[in-house]
Amino acid sequence: MKHDNKVETETLSTLAQTGSVTRKPSDIELVALTKRYGPAVAVDDISLRIPENSYCCLLGPSGCGKTTTLRMIAGHEAITEGDILIRDRNVTNAPALKRGTSMMFQSYALFPHLNALDNVAFSLKLQGIDKTERHAQAMKYLELVQMEGLAERLPGQLSGGQQQRVALARSLITRPKVLLLDEPLSALDPFLRVIMRSELKRIQTELGITFVHVTHSQEEALALSDVMVVMNGGKIMQAGSARDVFEKPANAFVARFIGGHNVIRFGGRDVAVRADKCRIAHGSDGRHLIAEVKGVEYQGPVVRINLQAGDSQPLAVVLPDSVYFATPLSIGDKVTVSWSPEDEWALAG
Repeated sequence: MKHDNKVETETLSTLAQTGSVTRKPSDIELVALTKRYGPAVAVDDISLRIPENSYCCLLGPSGCGKTTTLRMIAGHEAITEGDILIRDRNVTNAPALKRGTSMMFQSYALFPHLNALDNVAFSLKLQGIDKTERHAQAMKYLELVQMEGLAERLPGQLSGGQQQRVALARSLITRPKVLLLDEPLSALDPFLRVIMRSELKRIQTELGITFVHVTHSQEEALALSDVMVVMNGGKIMQAGSARDVFEKPANAFVARFIGGHNVIRFGGRDVAVRADKCRIAHGSDGRHLIAEVKGVEYQGPVVRINLQAGDSQPLAVVLPDSVYFATPLSIGDKVTVSWSPEDEWALAG
């Protein structure tokens, strides 16, 4: 196995009081993992450790390799090079059913002719478990996802969120070591998405197993992640706690993709400055740029001001609504955008 260029993810809880890092046991380890489709490289030599009992989000734009990575962990996609270990057991060549994983698909893939109870119990039926026992076990998992009252309903009689809960229970009844989720919230409306992500985190914490969740939503990943992995072009751009990735982006791609940051060329270097740390200044002390207002977005408690600097740098300033409406701006206004040096984060080239 190759072990070079390893990206190790450690949650903040692994830091000892001395400041040294204590390596937690990992539920998943990817070692120099690569996937090629002919000449095209979908996943490019990535290495990653996901600590036990953690919620990990693979985040990135379409085509970045996150879903392919998930499918390789699941055993649904052949590996070109590298290794996958689950709880220190090499499963690179193991069939999907022998890996100790379960996968929840984006489409939910419920059997339309079976009610919720029988959908959840289906894998136990294949194992030859008698009806009374499998229904008793299935009901426990429906209770876990708060769906026991709708056990007799067919999928077509359930809302999208209810179908998702049934699919989640069906994935969990196999008692996997790792649950893999492929954009499980993408089909839900924004209000229900917030409710269900809270439920996913509750269930993951309650069961004490690792969830690996593919998403393109920065907000979703920030809300859920113990470990956030940002991917682009088949590579891992940065991996770490959600707070570290947000506050200390490794490069301009991460800063822009995670959102909330301005990437500014200033003083001969690139720096990231959070939009909520920038201000519309009345003087020119400290760091500052002259910019033109290109748009104003009211977002309830805050107002986002979209700007363009003279050197074509896009910028944004996020102000509390009370501050903005005390001196509102119009499109085309020229303003001074300023920030403090201590709010800069230097970016890699």
